[in-house]
Amino acid sequence: MKSQDVRKQFLDFFQSKGHLIVPSAPIVLKDDPTLMFNNSGMAQFKEFFLGNGTPKSARIADTQKCLRVSGKHNDLEEVGIDTYHHTMFEMLGNWSFGDYFKKEAINWAWELLTEVYKIDKDILYVTVFEGSKEENVPFDQEAYDIWKTLISEDRILLGNKKDNFWEMGDQGPCGPCSEIHVDIRSAEEKAKVPGKDLVNADHPQVVEIWNNVFMEFNRKADGSLEKLPAQHVDTGMGFERLCMVLQNVKSNYDTDVFSPLIEKVESLTGAKYTIKAKDEDEEKINIAIRVIVDHVRAVAFAIADGQLPSNTGAGYVIRRILRRAIRYAFTFLNKKEPFIYELVQVLSDQMGAFFPEITAQKTLVMNVIKEEEASFLKKLEQGLHLLENVIAETKGIVISGEKVFELYDTFGFPKDLTELILRERGYNYDEAGFEAAMKKQKDRSREASEVSTDDWTILVDGNVETFVGYDQTENEVKITRFRKVDSKKDGKLYQIVLDNTPFYPEGGGQVGDKGVLVSANETIEIIDTKKESNLILHFVKKLPENVNGTFDAKVNKELRNQSANSHSATHLLHQALRSILGTHVEQKGSLVAPNYLRFDFSHFAKVTDEELKQVEDFVNARIREQLPLIERRSIPFAQAIEEGAMALFGEKYGDNVRAIKFGESMELCGGIHVPNTADIWYFKITSEGGVAAGIRRIEAITNEAVKDFFASQENTLKEIKETLKNPQDAIKAVVSLQDENAKLKKQLEALLKEKAKNLKGELVGELQEINGVQFLAKQVDLDPNGAKDLAYELGNLGTNLFLLLATAEEGKPMLTCYISKELVAEKGLNAGQVVRELGKYIQGGGGGQPFFATAGGKNPGGIKEALEKAVDFVK
Repeated sequence: MKSQDVRKQFLDFFQSKGHLIVPSAPIVLKDDPTLMFNNSGMAQFKEFFLGNGTPKSARIADTQKCLRVSGKHNDLEEVGIDTYHHTMFEMLGNWSFGDYFKKEAINWAWELLTEVYKIDKDILYVTVFEGSKEENVPFDQEAYDIWKTLISEDRILLGNKKDNFWEMGDQGPCGPCSEIHVDIRSAEEKAKVPGKDLVNADHPQVVEIWNNVFMEFNRKADGSLEKLPAQHVDTGMGFERLCMVLQNVKSNYDTDVFSPLIEKVESLTGAKYTIKAKDEDEEKINIAIRVIVDHVRAVAFAIADGQLPSNTGAGYVIRRILRRAIRYAFTFLNKKEPFIYELVQVLSDQMGAFFPEITAQKTLVMNVIKEEEASFLKKLEQGLHLLENVIAETKGIVISGEKVFELYDTFGFPKDLTELILRERGYNYDEAGFEAAMKKQKDRSREASEVSTDDWTILVDGNVETFVGYDQTENEVKITRFRKVDSKKDGKLYQIVLDNTPFYPEGGGQVGDKGVLVSANETIEIIDTKKESNLILHFVKKLPENVNGTFDAKVNKELRNQSANSHSATHLLHQALRSILGTHVEQKGSLVAPNYLRFDFSHFAKVTDEELKQVEDFVNARIREQLPLIERRSIPFAQAIEEGAMALFGEKYGDNVRAIKFGESMELCGGIHVPNTADIWYFKITSEGGVAAGIRRIEAITNEAVKDFFASQENTLKEIKETLKNPQDAIKAVVSLQDENAKLKKQLEALLKEKAKNLKGELVGELQEINGVQFLAKQVDLDPNGAKDLAYELGNLGTNLFLLLATAEEGKPMLTCYISKELVAEKGLNAGQVVRELGKYIQGGGGGQPFFATAGGKNPGGIKEALEKAVDFVK
């Protein structure tokens, strides 16, 4: 059965059981601060389990793109090593929100597997929760009794808390689960070891394919459990593993989910993937290919959903996954040029019909991956060079663990690649030292981001607040719940939820509102507003004395209005870019703040100054037109798209959406906007640059920030005029000054050259012969360029010169080393190595070619010692 048919039959089956089929949410989460990525099928439904929202249907089914490489669920290091873990995978799931429970979930799972997919019952095992005394949760007798009607009791196994009690996280909904495992080993293997002995034992052919979670508890901050107000079902079946069973193969990678990608890798690299490796070398190649084909899926879909590789947060995770793939290709497939990006076309052909984002964003994804590959391959080359230096500086055969960690942490050079190279060269490294350095870094990172959250104190039961901020900036409110949050970064804060709120929570690029809660006795400052699991959270440094009181909630209108200016200008900017650069332009990220806006967009060339001026003029023309805001708050998504509204890839939209229109600009948006474009006053671009392959960034300001900018520019011009003695024509005065400066520079260069010629004669007489080498190490009163010219002049006099010149112009020390090419060849001397070693004395470093190199530093006091040590190289 083809994988597309496997997916379709699952969804058709649950649709026949009254389930609403919904699309996969984006793999990158933008509205859940507790998760970087969708790591399970239920992540997009958290608010329903928590009781903070109402689903469109009490029964839902879908296939969800998931990514597990960080946090509680982290499979990254197993990926490729075994044949059944993945970074990105599809989770087929069905949900019941307070509707059916164990009986239906178990019976339908069995019906689908054995009657629709026709999997042999004799290769299936199931597990149920054995209970936990410490949790005061009994053995799941109900699930056991249901399974007894479907499968023999010797195939019903008891599972402990680790395997059969599923939790969303450290806090939140949880409950016992019942897993279905499959044993696809040969008859001979089954005769040796019973399948039940291998369940949950990490055997590659005895694997879990479906988990039915029965959500009936809530895990509180103190670790205790309380019953949820309603019972829910949350199931997840691994799509890739299911395809393995239905396609009668022994590995996920042998299914048609991965085989087209593997074939493409083989054609691009010349390597051969073998289903069963004969030796260690073949297995290394297999692992490398598995890593590449798995990782490209995760990276490609993350980029398509709006997450670019970067050095922080979710972007760093994506970069780390891609670099792991590049490194395996570099080491085991001998690929020194980018090629992984070419697999994106195969992904698009395979999965584009069901996940259209991978086809729509294909060009961007390929460009970003290609640039990341090229960049990291350069880093690997740098790492190899640096590793050579570390080896050269090491006495003995044990390399410092801290040095290996520095290569890993600073230059991205993988530890296992370092280990491989060292082993080939007869070295090893201090692993304990590496681990200690790694632990220090992790501890620092954890301490910086550590957050602990208390349970909610509920004041009004079952209330979910109403957002009234589109129409009001002030409202009478009551607190419905609150909790304390301790963060290493921000200290102790409180999050409060109101029965209704005018405060806009951070979202869609726009920062959250600030303001105050005012009562008769006190004023509480709201320092930020965010959204989590459908709750609008207001951050305060202290709670009101009377949390049950009534308050006036007042948004800071000045900041709100400035944010609205930035947000509406962002829409006009998007329209301008598509009009001037082309309709290929799509928004790839934004920040809307009171004082400025930042807009990332897809475009494959630098935006020229002329184009930027056109963009600026376009937006300001729309401002002068005084276009009124046309807002439609609840329009069917399909209708909005049909009418021309822009929707962004990677965003999650509901059935009904809010559309914002200014003239011809129409976008789906939940943010705050001006009532008329005239309120923006003026739009000014402050910068444009690249942030990734095919992604450009514009930063701009509006209204008050523009007024401040113009005032600052006017003040700067005034100061320039005063400095130039108030000439009538400031520009003419500056040009005259530049001409005069150029003449003086030419005169100075001529004088320095003359000085260098005079020095040349003096220095020839100071050369010493040591071991057949003409040697000189001396500080000279020249600039670095003069020292370079002098070194080459002296170098032309013979074939056995070793010269080290030191300069200290304006207190900045510089070492210049020249070694005759004949000495480089005959004696193995290397100017680059010389300046790296002697550069330590001036607290700096540098490099260059074997015959000429320079090193800059910051300690001129070290020049004397550096010059004294130079002779050691020729003695």
